[in-house]
Amino acid sequence: MQDLTARRVPGSRASAREFVYSTLRQSILHLDLKPGTKMSEQEISEQFKVSRTPVREVFVHLNQDGLVEIYPQRGTYVSLINLRALEEGRWVREIVEKAVIEEAAGRLTEEDLHKLESNLAAQEVCYRNKNYLEMLGLDDEFHGTIFRACGKERTYEMVKQLNIDLYRLRVLRLSHDFRWDQILNQHRQILQALREGKGEEAKRIMGEHLRMVIVEKDQLLADYPEYFVDL
Repeated sequence: MQDLTARRVPGSRASAREFVYSTLRQSILHLDLKPGTKMSEQEISEQFKVSRTPVREVFVHLNQDGLVEIYPQRGTYVSLINLRALEEGRWVREIVEKAVIEEAAGRLTEEDLHKLESNLAAQEVCYRNKNYLEMLGLDDEFHGTIFRACGKERTYEMVKQLNIDLYRLRVLRLSHDFRWDQILNQHRQILQALREGKGEEAKRIMGEHLRMVIVEKDQLLADYPEYFVDL
């Protein structure tokens, strides 16, 4: 198992547990820990220099997040990407986000528009440098900015939680350079429609943007069948 302890582990038990949790969670979401990987309680406790009790608590928390599966007598494994959960999360996101972006059209402040413009400029840099993880973070921030501008931050957090499986697919997708240019171009079109107050146009582009992953999913499923499950 790779070394995940690049930063110093905090001293208190609660902060150490949170550190282990956040580090493992990020490693799973970013596919440093691949779907199906067995996770050793002993190895993780040794790597992080903590007792096995907080590691066991972290495994329970990750299981509640849907990121690991715990099998008595067999061990703990990184969850496979669940295709049904992925599609349900994507479906919810499309419905909610199309409604939010239609509401946002023509209502964003100059500050909101400036944030989106700055975000797109940073996405351009990531695109040129092929920095897919930073690109993914900026992608989320772009969408989150629109939700927050409409006073829908809690809704955005709910949608994110439903899309953990979709997030891992997006990491896999961007790491293989699936149509980065089209993703960026759609973001530009969305911003322009928002600026001009064209709600229906913004909603149409957003729907196309969020459905791109359906086609790409089939290719990734063919290339990495061992990462997926359909339950």
